[in-house]
Amino acid sequence: MTRRHPLKILFYINLAIVMLLVGYKGYLNYFEPDYEALHTEQVDRIHENLSDPGGFSFAVVGNINNSVGVFEERIIPALNQADLDFMVSAGNAVSGGGEDKYRAIQGTLSHLEIPYLLTFGENEYENFGSYRFYDHFGPHFFSIKVGGAQFIFLDSTGKTPWQWQVRWLTDLLSQEENRPRFLFIGHPLMEPEQEAPFEEEEDFLQPPEFRDALMEAIARHRIDMVFSANLSLYADQVQGDTRFITTGGAGGLVLNNDTSFYHYVRVDVSEDDEISHALERLEARQHPVLSTLESLWFFIYSLFYVGYVNFILLVSVFVLIGTRLYAAIFVAKDYYPNYDLDPQPWLSRHLRIAMFTNNYLPFIGGVPISIERLRKGLETLGDAALIVCPRYRDQPVHESNVVRVPSLLAMGENREFRLANIFLARIRKRLTAFKPDIIHVHHPFWLGSLGIFIARRLKVPTVYTYHTRLEHYAHFVPLPGNLFRNLISHELIRRFANKCDGVIVPTYSTEEYLRMIGVKSATFVQPTGIEYQRFQEVDDDDVRKLRENLSISDEIVFVSVSRLSTEKNIDFMIDAIDELRRRSDRPFRFLMIGEGHQHQRLQQRIDELGLQKHFTLVGSIPPDQMATWYHLGDVFLFASKSETQGMVILEAMAAGLPVVAVRSSGIDDVVRHGFNGFKTPEKQGQWCERVQQLLEDDTLRKELADHALEFAADYSVEQFARDVREIYALTLAQYASR
Repeated sequence: MTRRHPLKILFYINLAIVMLLVGYKGYLNYFEPDYEALHTEQVDRIHENLSDPGGFSFAVVGNINNSVGVFEERIIPALNQADLDFMVSAGNAVSGGGEDKYRAIQGTLSHLEIPYLLTFGENEYENFGSYRFYDHFGPHFFSIKVGGAQFIFLDSTGKTPWQWQVRWLTDLLSQEENRPRFLFIGHPLMEPEQEAPFEEEEDFLQPPEFRDALMEAIARHRIDMVFSANLSLYADQVQGDTRFITTGGAGGLVLNNDTSFYHYVRVDVSEDDEISHALERLEARQHPVLSTLESLWFFIYSLFYVGYVNFILLVSVFVLIGTRLYAAIFVAKDYYPNYDLDPQPWLSRHLRIAMFTNNYLPFIGGVPISIERLRKGLETLGDAALIVCPRYRDQPVHESNVVRVPSLLAMGENREFRLANIFLARIRKRLTAFKPDIIHVHHPFWLGSLGIFIARRLKVPTVYTYHTRLEHYAHFVPLPGNLFRNLISHELIRRFANKCDGVIVPTYSTEEYLRMIGVKSATFVQPTGIEYQRFQEVDDDDVRKLRENLSISDEIVFVSVSRLSTEKNIDFMIDAIDELRRRSDRPFRFLMIGEGHQHQRLQQRIDELGLQKHFTLVGSIPPDQMATWYHLGDVFLFASKSETQGMVILEAMAAGLPVVAVRSSGIDDVVRHGFNGFKTPEKQGQWCERVQQLLEDDTLRKELADHALEFAADYSVEQFARDVREIYALTLAQYASR
């Protein structure tokens, strides 16, 4: 017997919910009638009930607050069995003035077998409820005659000016001496002797001038009883000939103690106009779970009555959930690559590749050098490459394979970081004329985003090479570091990579990082190539002359190549070299090759530590001379943690240099500990210990150097270009199969 997939049950439940929601919305809009001016209908019913002469009885409730569990299920049955002629709410029949609450109270009151009247109170007024009360029930203040008695309803919310109400009330009471008289007003006029739960000053009638004028009118014209709500208790007070009753026990927040309890007030008027009243207390208590479900029901009810927007949003959420469940259950998925793809049609012809990069030569950096090597390798194989990049100073006006874009903004100490003007129409015209087969982007923003846009316009696939760990460049951004790292950089890379048809990463650890942040595009591990052969053709005389020019005699030479920037962790190496000179008597020199905005600060630190004889900031070296400088060294040192591969490490190995590096995602796959170098945690003592080991152990240094040279041979530019070309062909085959 096969077991039912648990997600299938969820899917069918979700489908049923969507159908119920749509059906319920249809019912509410097409079958449930609208209602207006209900007080007119209720007054007619009251007169019918009192058509015969004699006394009458009515109930007064306060603070119903849309309570289903107490008022609808407990109090209404008691009222229906109490031989009453009608019911009056002293205020707060609804929990709020929204349309859903008015609809709900109308549904609740429909269970009453006797007519009813509502006082316009604080809850009826809030959330723009005043016009709803007027439409659904009637005026905010009014008066009716019932069985020889007069019932007067006032507005205590401030919606109607109190001066006008007092004037209207005085004129009304002066016309005739009807007996008895009952006044209903939402806010109490008098403070009860016992304190109500959560009582506040605004719970009573405001402003004081209104209260004083009303008390004076009541005393002058002999109103028998005044009923109010707004407090969760029962209070019975007498002043002069008038009884003031506060009743708030028909629902809402009731504590079920001696002060606050569920109740209603019964009033009996005899044929001789004698008035008596009685407190009818109910031992009711709503279970917390039922109260929560009641609140949830009103929330759902409100979604349907406020308008179509909330209804559409709610249904859309369930449709989205249903779609996801359907995809998870019923759609067959194959997480393996499509091995039936045939890249041969694209491998057998020359390709046209457009590359978009935010920096390029003459700017010296890992990304520009990688792009230039790829371009040369592809052109050697017969392909055509067009590079879209920023324009720098002293650039040729026309370059056959480069589109130089003027900058909108240049940043950095030497204005090396440039934001190209991606809005130029000539970029699109040049790309359209070039007719690329595929677009290769090298940055996840700016010109990279333009590359994706143009690829979609030209209907060609996009490949993205993940070169840079953006989270390590937070110091360049005027935002809190964690915000940039956790929300911006990772999210930016994830979203951008998922827009591409393929992603090239230099190492397996980098691929793992992309998968962890949610990249789902096809990923290809392809290390950047190096000009291996050029490192084997270095002239020994050139190396000897360079040693003489630098006044290097028998010292062991440490070399490092890096931009002088914070994320490259150069301070770590300066401190370690300072420690090394105290640990070892073996003479050495450290040559730091590269330039950057931190040059002056780093030189100042070297001077403060007195490391001028051991640590030299060489500055920028032309690319065609770098092979000679690598061969000048004996060991390559590196401490950056922002690399995705560390191309300079492979170049150093091609020159026969073992490596000591800080362990990071771009280092783990290249440096094999104890084979072609050492990698350590970012702990100065351990790193310095490995450097000292290679400084003093000539045999170990020679052994690791041989292994490094052998390891680097697998990373030639020629092989790099062939491998990337195959990635292009696979991506094109995948794109064509859609």
